[in-house]
Amino acid sequence: MINNRSLIIVGTLAAAAWLASNTLYVVDETERAVKLRFGEVIEENIQPGLHFKVPITQTIRKFDTRVLTLDTDTSRYLTLEQKAVIVDSFVKWQVVNPTRYYEATAGDELMAIRLIQPRVDESLRNEFGRLDLQQIIAERRDDLMIRPTEDLDALMRDELGVSILDIRVKRIDLPEDVSAAVYDRMRSEREREAREWRAQGQEEAERIRANADRRRQVLLAQATERAETLRGEGDAEAAGIFSEAYSQDQEFFTFWRSLSAYRESFQGDGNMLVLDPSSDFFRYLKSSENRGPAANSLLPE
Repeated sequence: MINNRSLIIVGTLAAAAWLASNTLYVVDETERAVKLRFGEVIEENIQPGLHFKVPITQTIRKFDTRVLTLDTDTSRYLTLEQKAVIVDSFVKWQVVNPTRYYEATAGDELMAIRLIQPRVDESLRNEFGRLDLQQIIAERRDDLMIRPTEDLDALMRDELGVSILDIRVKRIDLPEDVSAAVYDRMRSEREREAREWRAQGQEEAERIRANADRRRQVLLAQATERAETLRGEGDAEAAGIFSEAYSQDQEFFTFWRSLSAYRESFQGDGNMLVLDPSSDFFRYLKSSENRGPAANSLLPE
């Protein structure tokens, strides 16, 4: 009787454990779940926590709702001017609608990746196809991916129940046959800009030089005018002094002028003048009776 009772207790506990394991289930914080009955979804987007289900007839499918990364294959795209670029990118995506995700992929992550990747490739192909190479090089990569991310996110939410959080470009390269032409074009652009800057600098230098020359001419003219004014004033003052001195003693003034003429005429060796002895030039070299009192005081005895 004791053994039978023990068997009953053990059997009851086992049945209770089996019933609990098939009735209770836990959804983790990083997961969302759907409840199925014979493959048909009867409860959507089950939140984290402890939940109940009917054994045998109901099953639970759980999906990871963390942000996942899809590293896409390196692809070759054509720009607006039909130049090729090699693009390496990756995608951040997340399950946001478990029911739609289950219906589209049966909960298979690999199948979801196979469905997302061609959509990403098509979106990037369209985006690079509407831009020329200069825009692709000059534009920031984050800004370049805004439009494809938004368009693809709306499409994938409807088709797969996933959100495309971000598309990032890791690298954009040029094919070997395009690189040389692009670098030559960039070099030509930089040389053209350099020529423009040099021309502007030369123009500015000429303007500054012309302005300096103009100011120099103005200053010289002003200085010349001032010098002529001072010279004229000095000559006028000297003439006034000479006139005053001449008016005080005409004989002395005439004698002094004659001495200056003699001094200037007989400078150096071998000077010769052919003049009439009776010329007025020799007036003060004649006899002493012709000298005035002022002249006698200046001539040697």
